Amino acid sequence: MNAISMSRRFALLAVASAAMLSACSKQETAPAAPAAAPSAAAPAAPAPAKVYVVGTDAAYAPFESVAPGGAIEGFDVDVVKAVAAKAGIEVKFVNTPWEGIFKTLDTGERDMVVSAVTITDERKQTMDFSEPYFNANQLIAVKEASKVAKFDDLKKLKVGVQTGTTGDEVVQKLLGKTSTSIKRFESTPLALKELEAGGVGAVVADNGVVQHYIQNNPAAKFKSVSDASFTPEQYGIAMKKGNTELAKKVNDALAAIKADGSYDTIHVKYFGIKSTLTAAAPATAAPAAAPAPAPAK
Repeated sequence: MNAISMSRRFALLAVASAAMLSACSKQETAPAAPAAAPSAAAPAAPAPAKVYVVGTDAAYAPFESVAPGGAIEGFDVDVVKAVAAKAGIEVKFVNTPWEGIFKTLDTGERDMVVSAVTITDERKQTMDFSEPYFNANQLIAVKEASKVAKFDDLKKLKVGVQTGTTGDEVVQKLLGKTSTSIKRFESTPLALKELEAGGVGAVVADNGVVQHYIQNNPAAKFKSVSDASFTPEQYGIAMKKGNTELAKKVNDALAAIKADGSYDTIHVKYFGIKSTLTAAAPATAAPAAAPAPAPAK
């Protein structure tokens, strides 16, 4: 290799080295890409609306019963649904045995109990009630051929009642608390089935239930007998003692459905007539319930 070639080679190497150094210098000094702007925090999801759990013993048609598809239906259910719609709250009905149903309010398992519950002074000591939503009284169910014409006529008969109800209590007064002539059942329909089978001579229960059964079971050939000694009753929606916020929502909404006619529409649907409750009366002006001496349904 001659001197000129060597000189050119060194020159080319120098140029290449300079180019490489220049490239490396550009890469090293190139400004870093700007950091991405922090994204705005996603809005927190709204808390789910509270669903109020309503306990009901769904074996008391037409007030509450289980439909063939499994849903709970009835007069009480429709009233509470209408109340919930007015109050802007959600409700969920849970079939709950009558025995111990009120304890679920204390434990928080249920927010309300609606199950043809009679308002009594005794119950008011441990739970709160809405204003009345139904006027009730006891009726005697007997077979059409029966000679029973008044309550005293039951003294010689075996009488069916639902355990722990007003019917149970009034029959105890007539026959004695420990009388073997009182036959108790878990539900009024079961007591009425026993009357149909001849196992009891009469059943004492709430008027709405007795009338509904007679109308829907014509083959049973029953009739109803009323008695002036039966104390008028009123049903209310039961809530945990001291839950004034829920009680106000329920009472305001109940007054609203009485005032706008939707309550009467429900009453006519199940009983064929309008309610005797005063539709236009404010919730706070509803008449006080007549006291009952012991637990009633």
